[in-house]
Amino acid sequence: MKSKCLVMGHRGAKAYIAENTLESIQKALDFNVDGIEIDVHCCATGELVVFHDFTLDRMTNGEGELAKHALSELKLLKVNEQFTIPTLDEVLDLIDRKCILNIELKGKSTAKATCETIQNYIKNRGWQYSDFLVSSFQHHEIEAVFNIDKNIPLGVLTKANMAEAIEFAETVKAKAIHPGVAIVTRDNVKLAQSKGYAVNVWTVNDKPTINRMKDYGVDAIISDNPDRV
Repeated sequence: MKSKCLVMGHRGAKAYIAENTLESIQKALDFNVDGIEIDVHCCATGELVVFHDFTLDRMTNGEGELAKHALSELKLLKVNEQFTIPTLDEVLDLIDRKCILNIELKGKSTAKATCETIQNYIKNRGWQYSDFLVSSFQHHEIEAVFNIDKNIPLGVLTKANMAEAIEFAETVKAKAIHPGVAIVTRDNVKLAQSKGYAVNVWTVNDKPTINRMKDYGVDAIISDNPDRV
């Protein structure tokens, strides 16, 4: 019998509180999720910050490219007029191993700093490799992680082609395929799983689609509404 489908909060609990904020992540933890997915970028001073967009305009009272701002500048901004942009360290300290953390490498050149952070938390904070999953659409970032530390579990993101994602996953010994829900079929879930990959589907929010994904036997559902899963 297949183990239960894991529940992962998308950027925290995005449907309830502004995405990628500590408050949204806490909300997901309150729902007892199995995992939380976040996005990281490197800011101008080198720190990893948790934010989805490449620009500040949509979510904050700032504007321009996130990567061109120092952490001290970013910390002065307000997300949705009330929250602050967290660092990856702040997110890790909040989660404190209560669930898996899926770090999506969103910005350029995020692999090295992410690996260093993961290694630090494993060496000094009691975390384990199995507490992490690093995913990206950017193959070169995934390859960089693989070349730095082969123990870090990897997930290959795709919104276009499951077979191609599997092909690439083989080259970096990935643990999981992360397909967009629009390309998921019963057959390609079985195909990925037959090759040893977990299938973690995003972003699944409505009850009929959640039920369909469970029926297909996916390994995890990444949702803005993790309480529905």
